[in-house]
Amino acid sequence: MEKFRAHIFIYGDVTGVGFRSWTKSKAEKLGVTGWVKNVSDSVEAVFEGEKEKIDQMIKLCHEGPEICWVEKVDAEWEEHKGEFERFEIISSC
Repeated sequence: MEKFRAHIFIYGDVTGVGFRSWTKSKAEKLGVTGWVKNVSDSVEAVFEGEKEKIDQMIKLCHEGPEICWVEKVDAEWEEHKGEFERFEIISSC
């Protein structure tokens, strides 16, 4: 099955509310690999996997965990690189 990659930027009240842990949990359940990290006042992520599953992740990112408020989600499709074995939270330092 063909694999895809999306680079995601999530804006709104999304830092300090558990968005990264929530994203990791959702990605692991769907079998999506990649990473997520806080960047300034937003969250950035890369998802790799089947297109349908990445589409589900993007839809979930529009919703986010109950405690957050998502203003918008930007997604950029990129060439699949296959560089990840799992989904990780990257330190924002």
